Amino acid sequence: MADGFFAHPFNTRKSLLENTLPALERGLAKSGRGRDGFEVVCATLVVTADTEEDFERVKRAARKQLAFYGSTPAYRPTLDCHGWGDLHGELNRLSKAGRWDDMTDLVDDAVLGEIAVVGTRAEIAPALERRLGGIADGVSLTHNRAPDPELWADVVAQLKASR
Repeated sequence: MADGFFAHPFNTRKSLLENTLPALERGLAKSGRGRDGFEVVCATLVVTADTEEDFERVKRAARKQLAFYGSTPAYRPTLDCHGWGDLHGELNRLSKAGRWDDMTDLVDDAVLGEIAVVGTRAEIAPALERRLGGIADGVSLTHNRAPDPELWADVVAQLKASR
């Protein structure tokens, strides 16, 4: 019935290719439709800053957000895609104990770098293109816990210029 899909930011290129797109294809086939005229937009967690101090703060905020998502059973398939399913169990256990800071510390650089797009502003647009190329028709930049849209104006301009 829909004319598009908006993917949650707790995804990776691999989980989109292995979980999300096949599910969308099955649904489209069941309705007798193809991908033409069906738009996929991926909300993507962006981690960038102008100073090292801000960059560390924004990375910490992203880890906290990913820890929260990772504790939720609905998001375990993304972790499973990368062999990180056990992380979900530990995050879920800690969330029930209210140990939010401990959860944040479990999201290492590998997890952060697969789920979020992390880098300098100059690196973000090319990284988004690598992440979403052949998958998404559009992208929504997000970082709910450390938003700073002014940092993204040049990223958006780079993305538009590359189309």
